[in-house]
Parts: sequence; C-alpha cells; structure tokens
Amino acid sequence: MKRTAFDTLPSQPFLMESPIVDYGHVDIRNLAVSLSSENPETTAKRCFEWVRDHIEHSMDFCRKEVTYVASDVLKKGTGLCTAKSHLLVALWRANNIPSGFCYQRLTLDGPNPPYCTHGFTAVWLDDWGWYRCDARGNSKPGIRCEFTPGQENLAYLTSYAGEQTYPDVWAQPWPDLIASMEKLQSISSYRQNPIDACPPIHGECVTDLATTRIE
Repeated sequence: MKRTAFDTLPSQPFLMESPIVDYGHVDIRNLAVSLSSENPETTAKRCFEWVRDHIEHSMDFCRKEVTYVASDVLKKGTGLCTAKSHLLVALWRANNIPSGFCYQRLTLDGPNPPYCTHGFTAVWLDDWGWYRCDARGNSKPGIRCEFTPGQENLAYLTSYAGEQTYPDVWAQPWPDLIASMEKLQSISSYRQNPIDACPPIHGECVTDLATTRIE
C-alpha cells in the first residue's frame, strides 16, 4: 500500500508515558484493553472513534471544566481538541501503538483574529506510515472526521490569513500550550482569550520531509 508522506519509522519517544499522557493510569489501561484487538489498525480506529464520540468537546457542549491530563479528560468526559488528543494518544500508546501530536493555527471564528491552537493526532500504521487524524468530534455542524488511513480527513482547512497547519508530528504536547492550559480558569475565559501557543524550539518530532529531528 502507498504510505503517507510521514514514512519515518517512529522512535521510542512516540511510545513514552508522561505527566500529560499518563497511560499508566488504571482507568486508561482498562479502557485501552477494552478497545484492543489483534490488529493494530483496528485497535487504532476503535480508540479514535471512542474519543471522538464519547468525550464531549468543551465548546460544542458548553462545558465549563478545563482538562488537559489524559486521565482527567477521561474522568470528566470533556475537553478541548487538544485535551482529546492527549487522551487518544494515551490510549494508543497503552496499546503499544506509536503516536504523536499535530497542530494548526486557526482563527477562533471567521476570517479575523483572535487565533487559537487546534490540536489533533498522528498514529503510526505499518501499512501506511504516519497517518494524521482528528478526533475533535463531529458535534459541530459541517465537521465529519473519520478514521480513513490513506485519506487524510481533518476537521479544518487553513484558508484565512495567519492560519497554518504545522508539518510536524510531536512526541509530546507543546510546552507553551500546556503552560497556558494550566493557567486557564474556565472554558468561558478561553472563549474570550483563546490559546495561541508557540511551537517549541527543542523537542522530538517527525516532519513531512520524512526525517526525524532531535534538537
């Protein structure tokens, strides 16, 4: 099968646990087992669909809680796109499936600022290489994200000035993003001042040039 542009074999950091991707938590472990199968691609799809459909997007469902640690996202059943990506990667890694984080810079609403950081994911599939997918949820009109390896199916296109899709798959969430989420008091405050995070200078990622960069 033809692979995506991301065809660099994943390194160990794309399987690592962290304080944010805390897949050793018993609840994440139990859910990961319930979603597993003998076929890694089937397991990856089950995890994607579970997070997409069972974790309520904070904005779509007018939730107030701020979550960003994977186990807390699972416990409270809600999160922004970035938080949902943390849980999804935790479930994948708990099933020993290499995975990482991807980002876009988007306007929050319409053609003008403010901008926000949209988070989604990439998973390593042996038949496809790195496959980017977006589990933010199909609860917003006009969005229909599916798990379709070989066909990228993201929630948003970048079309306005200042928007961009970053070409990297990161082993860990951006530190600037996490620092901003730690300070966030409520989702209502996010609506007023969305997080427009900066990519890290140092870190491990794979790029669309199919090279692994460690700085």
